Amino acid sequence: MTTSDSLACPCGLPAAYHACCGRWHRGPLHLRAPDAQALMRSRYSAYVLDEIDYLLQTWHPGTRPAALAPNEPGTKWLGLEVRRHDRQDADHETVEFVARVRVGGRASRLHETSRFVREEGRWLYVDGVMDA
Repeated sequence: MTTSDSLACPCGLPAAYHACCGRWHRGPLHLRAPDAQALMRSRYSAYVLDEIDYLLQTWHPGTRPAALAPNEPGTKWLGLEVRRHDRQDADHETVEFVARVRVGGRASRLHETSRFVREEGRWLYVDGVMDA
C-alpha cells in the first residue's frame, strides 16, 4: 500500500482511496465500476490524481480524444458534488455533477450532465453537456 492509498478518496465518499476509486484505477481488469455514478466518481478521482490511462480506457472509443494532458502545475481539485444519477435503461445512465477546481489561483466549477453507456458489461463515459 502506498501513502496515497490510505488517504481519503478524492471523490468525496467516506472511504480510503484504495477501497473506493483506487480499486477501479488499479484493480484487476475484471473489477469494474458497477454503475455510471461509480464510474463518474472514479473518473473525477482519476483527474485529481492524473490517472490519464484510466481516463482514456473508460472513455467510449467513439468520442475518446487521442490524448489527454496531465494537470497543469498549481492545479488543485477542490471537490465533487453529484447532483443526480438517472438510469434510462439497463445500459444507459446519466450523472449530473459539479466539480470545483483551482488552476493557478483561479477557482472555477464544471457543471456537467454526462452520458454513460454499458458495453460488454463495462460502463464507459460517452460525452457531457456543460450546464450553467
